[in-house]
Amino acid sequence: MLMNHAQAFDVLLVEDEPADANLVRSALKSNKVFCNLHHELDGVDALAFLRKQGERYKNAPQPDLILLDLNMPRMNGREFLAEVKKDPDLSVIPVVVLTTSDVERDVVASYKLGAAGYITKPVDMNQFIDAIRQLDNYWFTLTRLPRKS
Repeated sequence: MLMNHAQAFDVLLVEDEPADANLVRSALKSNKVFCNLHHELDGVDALAFLRKQGERYKNAPQPDLILLDLNMPRMNGREFLAEVKKDPDLSVIPVVVLTTSDVERDVVASYKLGAAGYITKPVDMNQFIDAIRQLDNYWFTLTRLPRKS
């Protein structure tokens, strides 16, 4: 786990369903993941967060990782992912799709757009907690993330 890190990681969760956002929060807490979770409801607000647009986001940190749902209003996950990956200031941030869809075309499209990973949300809470534990181990323990700009 991340207890040996001097500083918490920043994670941006882009998720429109409050119940799913709460599941992610609970799973992070259950796994004692040492991170600051920032939550936006759609791609429009998430891009504003990343680009520090508007008074609300002027102090927003650059996240170390983005967890992205695909099906959202205003700007869906695919549109958001395309915008992030074409922006030279944001493209280095790993984006992991975390969605209920296990449709092959969504998986392929996400990777083509530059997703670093694709996780289908398990329905079972214990499996979901385990998936978040594995995500934590991989992204915050095993891999080296780029320094924040």
